[in-house]
Amino acid sequence: MRIIAGKAGRLAIKVPQAVARPTTDFVRQAIFSILGDRVDESRVLDLFAGSGAIGLEALSRGAKTCTFVDEHRQANTVIQQNLEKTKLTGGRVVKSDVQGFLKRDTTSYDLIFADPPYWQHHGDKDHIGDLLASGLIAARLAPDGCLVAEISAHQPSPDGAALSLIDRREYGGSAVLLYAHPANA
Repeated sequence: MRIIAGKAGRLAIKVPQAVARPTTDFVRQAIFSILGDRVDESRVLDLFAGSGAIGLEALSRGAKTCTFVDEHRQANTVIQQNLEKTKLTGGRVVKSDVQGFLKRDTTSYDLIFADPPYWQHHGDKDHIGDLLASGLIAARLAPDGCLVAEISAHQPSPDGAALSLIDRREYGGSAVLLYAHPANA
């Protein structure tokens, strides 16, 4: 796994063993192509951060800050090592479950990335649906901000009361969803 572009472009990064399915280079490239200039000087939140690849890519491409949130100690250690290796500044690593962090945090973010474990079978936890229903994501998203979520391509796009789905794109077994406040949809 590597950073694709920007200040740390082409640098290899570590992936913790606990991360079963890191976002591929191809999907990350597609996400950042969609976002374009929105990344410049943005405040980024990387939820279910894993290796931190998404947030590191954002920092490499000009994001001002990135808060990486993951509940696994190994993931947090790897993200910190990746930050040190890439020499990217503005990163903060938080060991917490996502819902707990969102309840405590008061920061407004321009870009929020959420790549939780995929919904596989009927009855599995729908992390993105739960986050949208809770209203916690909408409260942290800047008025002109964007939530970028990754789910299984087999899963329907979850509805959000406070955020509207503005785009869905599929790449192999993954679907990338973009949400915004209804006024900006």
